[in-house]
This record gives sequence, structure tokens and C-alpha cells, in this order.
Amino acid sequence: MKSLKGQDVLALGFMTFALFVGAGNIIFPPIVGLQSGPHVWMAALGFLITAVGLPVVTVIALAKVGGAMDSLSSPIGRTAGVLLASVCYLSVGPLFATPRTATVSFEVGLAPLTGDTPLALFAYSLVYFIVVLAVSLYPGRLLDTVGRVLAPMKIVALAILGIAAFMLPMGEIGDATPAYQAAPFSQGFINGYLTMDTLGALVFGIVIVNAIRSRGVESPRLITRYAIIAGLIAGVGLALVYISLFRLGANSHDIAGTATNGAAVLHAYVQHTFGDLGSTFLALLISLACLVTAVGLTCACAEYFSRLLPLSYRSLVIILAAFSLVVSNLGLTKLIQVSVPVLTAIYPPCIVLVALSFCVGLWHSPGRVVAPVMLVSLLFGLVDALKAAELAGWMPQWLSHLPLSEQGLAWLLPSVAALAAASLYDRLLGKPVEVAA
Repeated sequence: MKSLKGQDVLALGFMTFALFVGAGNIIFPPIVGLQSGPHVWMAALGFLITAVGLPVVTVIALAKVGGAMDSLSSPIGRTAGVLLASVCYLSVGPLFATPRTATVSFEVGLAPLTGDTPLALFAYSLVYFIVVLAVSLYPGRLLDTVGRVLAPMKIVALAILGIAAFMLPMGEIGDATPAYQAAPFSQGFINGYLTMDTLGALVFGIVIVNAIRSRGVESPRLITRYAIIAGLIAGVGLALVYISLFRLGANSHDIAGTATNGAAVLHAYVQHTFGDLGSTFLALLISLACLVTAVGLTCACAEYFSRLLPLSYRSLVIILAAFSLVVSNLGLTKLIQVSVPVLTAIYPPCIVLVALSFCVGLWHSPGRVVAPVMLVSLLFGLVDALKAAELAGWMPQWLSHLPLSEQGLAWLLPSVAALAAASLYDRLLGKPVEVAA
């Protein structure tokens, strides 16, 4: 029975970590650290739950069912499962996350050096997606290209930044913003959504499993074990990166007290600490981090849609890279404005799906429980999404005052209530009656 060598398992873990760490993972923690002030570690706890805990649990859940999201969503039926998967793949693929990797890496890394002009963005994104295309066309080599080459380079760069954050702090912790004074944990929890890591885990699951299979491993038990180990390695790496970036942001009040985003905090810290050389280093770090994530997203999306559409994997890679190139040139501000409400709506049903996947053995018919709870979480997630889109005026007034609504968690209590009701209904109906053929 074929198994992985220790160095292959380590490379798999590095690859998984590298797939997750994109621009969002680097720019959101510093602004959380800056704005949460003395409440930084309470905010960090909430952030780590949604940006580390949930993605790792998602990788484990996917590993148990072979890596495919449609297997995980089987309790809600094929049509609903395909719809949910398509929305997730498109969100973390060509509509939002993949273009964002190019736009953020340009604005954070290169724009301070080249100027923030449309022509410079187009030239950068063109080269960027040509590289993404070239690597993505050969998914069987990801363990070598990403796990053995690009991932270690990214880890070394992040380690330098993380060590500097602890060894070379810029000053004292400043005051927290009103939002973080009122609810630091829930603010951190919601900001963890923006990394898109849980949605990314739903997408990357099949990439991780395919990387294991590319080494000749066919045993479902071994595939599950290696995927879980890879997820845990990635989780530890993510936690260390986030903790160092929270520290960096919290102690940057003196040099970046008026910053409104993590990119500004990072740039101010690196420029102050390392000078012009630091700006070049930051440009390389962000570009490398984003490039690896973009490759993983493109491979995963092409793999999924090649099974749904009459198009080959290679054709889809070309289409996805070209479409992402076009969207990336719309600009970072527009991308974030549109993506936040969408993510706020689709995260709750995805969280519910992953959480309940570990409990399917408790019910006579998992579909009776999982489907209605996901529907409830989606409906109330839409309430939070409308508020995020500043369209709350379209809703009845009482919806704006639901429990936990101010924290962006209006879906949580209704989902728990729906779970209790659906579980009771399933218990009363008992096992489904099998009709003889």
C-alpha cells in the first residue's frame, strides 16, 4: 500500500498553509490589532475561531468524504448542493478572491513603488495571471511547485515579518475604537470572515486530496489522515502568522494611528523598520502570498466546473485566469464593497454545513435536519448582508434588532432553534421507509 514519506507530508502541510495565506490573511489582522487596542487578544480570539478553527475543521470534514464539496453537501440534495458549491467556488474564485489577490498585491506591494495607475495595474495583473495560468495548467505538480518551492519561500518571508513584530515593536498600544470597546470578540469573529478561509477550505479540499493522490496514495484512510495532518500544520502556521500580525498592528499606533486598513499599517511598519529595502521585501511577500493562493483557487475552480460543464480542465483554467484578470482591473475598493455583503450571506450556511457534517450519524435522515437549518441560517445571514450593504432600510424595523444583530450574528440563535426543532421532527418521524424495487 502506497504511503507518503515524512518529507512529502511536511511539503503537503506547507502547500496547504501556502494555499490559505493570501493578501487578506496578511492585511486584516494588523488593522484588527490597531483598532482593538487593549482588547487585542479578545478580538484575536474571535478572529482565530473563524480564520483558523473553521478552516481546519472544514479540511477535516472534507477529508472524511474524499475532498469533494458535493459529497459534504449530499444531505441537502444534489441541486441545492451544486448551487451552494457553485456560489462558493465563484466567490472564492473569479468573482472576488482570485481577482483580489492580484489587486491587493499590487496596491500593497507595488503601487507605492510604481504609482497607482490603471496602466501599472493592468501590466502587473497581466504578468501575474500569466504566471498563475502557467502553474495551474499542471495541477499534478502542485506538491512540487508549491509545497517544495513557493511555500517555503513564503514561510521564510512571513517568519521574518513575524519575528520583527515581536522583537522590534514600534510603540505602545493605543485606544480601541468604539466598536472594539463594545464587542471586541464578535468584531474579531466577523473580521475573520473576510479572509474567506472557510470558503477557501471548501474549495481547497479537493486540491489537497488530489495532491495526495498524485503521489500514488489510494487508500481512503490514508488520504483522510494525510489531509487532516496537512490541515493541522496549516492551522498552526496560520495562528502564528495572525498572532504576530495582531502584535504588529497593536504596537503601531504611533506610526499608523490614522490608518484605515491593514495595508497602510503594514506599509508604515515595514517602511519605518526596514526602510526602502523593507518596501521591496513587502512587495515580494505580498505578491508571493497572493500568487500561491490564486493558483490554488484557479486549480480548484477548474477542477470543479470541469465536472459540471462540457469544458476541459485546461480550457477552464484559461477562461478563469482571463476573467480574473478583467475583474481585478475594476479596483480593490469595488471588489471589497461587493464581496463583504455576499460573504456575510453565504458564510452562515457554510458554517452550518461543516458543523453538522460531524453529526450526521445522530439523525435518522440527515437531510431532514441539515437542509432546514442551512436555509434558516441563509435567510438570517441575508439580514446581516443587507445591513453590511447599507440596505437595512429595506427591511422591517424588528429585523434590525434581532439578538446578536449588532455583532453580525443574527443567524446564530435562529439556526440553533431550527436545529432543535428539526432534530425533534426527525426523531418523531423515525427512519425513512424504504420502498421495494
